[in-house]
Amino acid sequence: MATTNIAVHGLFIDGAEVPASRSDLLDVVNPATGALLARISHASDADVDRAVRSARAAFEGSAWAGLSNRTRAKLINKLADVFEAHLEEFYQLETLNNGRSVNETRAQISRLPDFLRYNAGLAIARRDAVIPVDGNYLNYTLRTPIGVVGNSTPFNHPLMIMMKSLAPTLASGCTTVVKPSEYTPLTTLRLAALFVEAGLPPGVFNVVTGLGPSTGRALAEHPGLAKWVLTGGTEAGRITGALAGQNFAHQTLELGGKTPVLVFDDFSVEQAVNYAAFGAFIGAGQTCICGSRQIVQEKIYDQFVEKLAAKAKTIRIGNPTDPSVQLGPVVSARQQQRVLNYIKIGLEEDRARLVAGGRVPADPALQNGFFVEPTVFADVTADMRIFQEEVFGPFVSVTKFSTEEEGLALANNSQFGLAGAIRTNDLTRAHRVASRLKCGIVWVNDHHRLDPASPWGGVKDSGIGRECGTESFDQHFETKSIMVRMEDTPFDWYKDTANQPRLN
Repeated sequence: MATTNIAVHGLFIDGAEVPASRSDLLDVVNPATGALLARISHASDADVDRAVRSARAAFEGSAWAGLSNRTRAKLINKLADVFEAHLEEFYQLETLNNGRSVNETRAQISRLPDFLRYNAGLAIARRDAVIPVDGNYLNYTLRTPIGVVGNSTPFNHPLMIMMKSLAPTLASGCTTVVKPSEYTPLTTLRLAALFVEAGLPPGVFNVVTGLGPSTGRALAEHPGLAKWVLTGGTEAGRITGALAGQNFAHQTLELGGKTPVLVFDDFSVEQAVNYAAFGAFIGAGQTCICGSRQIVQEKIYDQFVEKLAAKAKTIRIGNPTDPSVQLGPVVSARQQQRVLNYIKIGLEEDRARLVAGGRVPADPALQNGFFVEPTVFADVTADMRIFQEEVFGPFVSVTKFSTEEEGLALANNSQFGLAGAIRTNDLTRAHRVASRLKCGIVWVNDHHRLDPASPWGGVKDSGIGRECGTESFDQHFETKSIMVRMEDTPFDWYKDTANQPRLN
């Protein structure tokens, strides 16, 4: 097809779009149609260095560092207002770029200005501590922004996941270099340009595009970073975390997940099925918190499997720009093949029972996109690969349990620990089970619930650190302890050592 009108995007450094030093370009395609949307630059090591240097200069410059907390908070609230005024543009662009249903995109992105406003509030409200210590001393802390934050964002929720890091980065007075996924860079590039137009000083928000093993690696290992943030697969976290660790950078890593959902037999089967479909198929299942392991008590197991299979078959698949469509494509041909490979594993290696989906939709209009039917496997046991391994697609397994202890053992039988969920009407049980799930987030009778004030992150192979809440904001500061002696009596340790009690 002709590509004469296809936009070519450079990098965004120091407040403007600039060409990369290398000439090769990467294609960005519409996952619903396979059509070329744009081409992006492939940033070299030198380009990454230029971006980090720009961020460092902005961090130290008076246009940003010279702002008071209140003035900076006022600017961030202005950015939230500007972002909100352009939401319709972002709904459409993100849907085109990552294939998520426009209704889902609208529901998610409409919340993002609040992340900026929440963190602007923290910037105004923050207080440093005065600490009571032994002796006639005044001990207080002074927190200072850590510096340049490198942020590698994934393809599944490009704006939302970036905003979880960007909001506290800006509110704390830090600066950033973002490397978006090569599949979904368009909304990140647009937001950076919009924020500079709205008054954000040049260099505070930079974007380098490219591949993970080259551009992402160069950013993670750059000695100019004070903090490294990545949302992605566990292996990417291990590799980039080790690189950033060589420079002793602070880190927040939100990695893989295999969310267990414990469904007890006192809960409505219909409601449990509705939650299961939402938890498993929203975003075409491409979420680290995908409710991919439904662990269901034996009394209602058969009924649950039957109703979930029926529900999956009613979900409308199609072009995500159509508001009537409920499930769009996965992001790429590579991701589509990954899901299809796991369907084959479920059938041939694990020998689980396929009760819904398992194929590419037959509709001829969808053949150029990267679609997979909502897929449900039943009679799945803990030793199966589809129980243990992250698929990252519209794919869910159902496993039977009898007692609460057995259900908990199944839920915790995973290398991952990002999120978990419970379905029960027994309040005592809900709290008891929530306290014993080995994960960082638990939903009781809900799923996919996120708030700017609520900490977000996992344990085990699901990463380290927390996003959102005061936890994330506080991780953008170095804390300095200042000890002031509050008396003028002479001090000579070597003259009167025995009479000077001291901890040193």
